[in-house]
Amino acid sequence: MFVPLHDDTPLKVIRFQFVTIAIIAGNILVFLMTGAFQSETMLAGVATSFGVVPSDLTTAFSQNIPYSPIPEPLTFLTYMFLHAGWLHLISNMLFLWVFADNVEDAMGHVRFLVFYILCGLVGGGAHLLFNVASQAPLVGASGAISGVLAAYLLLYPRVRVFGLAFNILPVSIPVWLALGTWVVLQIFHLVTAQGGATAWWAHVGGLAAGAALVGIMKNRDVVFFSHERRLPVTVPHFPLKRR
Repeated sequence: MFVPLHDDTPLKVIRFQFVTIAIIAGNILVFLMTGAFQSETMLAGVATSFGVVPSDLTTAFSQNIPYSPIPEPLTFLTYMFLHAGWLHLISNMLFLWVFADNVEDAMGHVRFLVFYILCGLVGGGAHLLFNVASQAPLVGASGAISGVLAAYLLLYPRVRVFGLAFNILPVSIPVWLALGTWVVLQIFHLVTAQGGATAWWAHVGGLAAGAALVGIMKNRDVVFFSHERRLPVTVPHFPLKRR
């Protein structure tokens, strides 16, 4: 287990990661309104109403779901802003805080927002595809964040990230090792069907989406497998002075 706390990749283009901060703030605000100070029953009701429930979605294509507060397809968007508890929220937002700013820098504000949402949609779709009959609601930003991690890993694998190994030991390790290990663990849990109630297909779907979309969404002057941004070469023009 590795908990990331800080990376050493500076922003090169954008001045501030406005979209990343807005997403984090949105997730925290929604949790404070729906889950932080509510009972378990209330939290379960919110998750069922606004999370992705595969059995409800498959039923919605043939008939209306009674007492549904929103159309079932919209839960593919709302589920990304719901979390099952403080630990779930904090861990997701920590990964987003450490890694999303540089992906936003590589793509620009608008394209990063589109990228984030698309990764979350694909993650939710993968979960639905492989859990069609499930009645358990899918909640959390993990699918979208998995896409962000895939993009970061492809863009900046050589940088180092500081964090806590086994949640207690402060270390600085290469990102390819930290995130690469995380990716392997997602696939391992998916193949072995271990890991409790975690929606591994949402994670893997988000990873696949992030890896596939980053080449399309990044700015042209951003290269893969680098620790820095290559800017176009320009020739400066100096005014000539007559003597």
